[in-house]
Amino acid sequence: MVTNAKEADAAIGLEGGPAVDATRRAMLYEFWYYFRQNRGAVLGLCIFLLIVLVAIFAPLIAPHSPSAQVRGSFLVPPVWQAGGSWDFILGTDAVGRDILSRLIYGARFSLFVGLVVVTLSVISGVIIGLIAGYFRGTVDTIIMRLMDIILAFPSLLLALVLVAVLGPGLFNAMIAIALVLQPHFVRLTRAAVMAEKGRDYVMAAKVAGAGNIRLMFKTILPNCTAPLIVQGTLSFSTAILEAAALGFLGMGAQPPTPEWGTMLAEAREFILRAWWVVTFPGLAILITVLAINLVGDGLRDALDPKLKRS
Repeated sequence: MVTNAKEADAAIGLEGGPAVDATRRAMLYEFWYYFRQNRGAVLGLCIFLLIVLVAIFAPLIAPHSPSAQVRGSFLVPPVWQAGGSWDFILGTDAVGRDILSRLIYGARFSLFVGLVVVTLSVISGVIIGLIAGYFRGTVDTIIMRLMDIILAFPSLLLALVLVAVLGPGLFNAMIAIALVLQPHFVRLTRAAVMAEKGRDYVMAAKVAGAGNIRLMFKTILPNCTAPLIVQGTLSFSTAILEAAALGFLGMGAQPPTPEWGTMLAEAREFILRAWWVVTFPGLAILITVLAINLVGDGLRDALDPKLKRS
């Protein structure tokens, strides 16, 4: 008995060709159909793609260098406020750096942090979860108790402790956040593997002589990807938020790096007399995290059969 198109392809010996291509196109169309039903997800996707484009073309879009200090232009307000200048549309910070340029370049750091953290968390979490769910027994018990210990601590507190041990910096912050997010992927993968391990197609592959590695990575794992994609999307926004929090606390990216959390930390003492130096980095974090969470919500609707609407 086969349960999806990929298993059917393997069963009839078709791993390419017109029939398989048509099946994949139908699956993509079905995915997009259910995804676009969630208008918030579509809006979030548009905003996220805009942020990605801004990050990619930052050198062409940014009006100034993010680290350039303009003498005599300290705490210049936004252009629509009295005293503002068209040279600095969103104003400047306490040392004369253009806030708009720093926000644009900051998108690069935030997206880079999210990408690296999710990649590390997914790879390590999936491998550990596969081992725990497939072999069970003592190995499973040891792994899951370690994951429970990590989950027992508040994520930001644990990340702070890890960064304090490793040393402040963006790279160490990414490693710490990846370790904190890893248990979610381990538990999710383990649960999915345990659900799939006893199915008929796995038994058929085992009878056919497939080894443990092939069963784990080629037979079972492809059928566990839907919840991992959703979790990875939501973890992307969590990584950006945690990196900003660590930067705000002085344990993440270090000045003069144009990272949004670091910009907030540098602007704390000017919050009452220069509202723009705090407001715009905060809005950048809020909009980015909200957009990614909306996309994750749409992915859940499109990939989970129980939530698909007619």
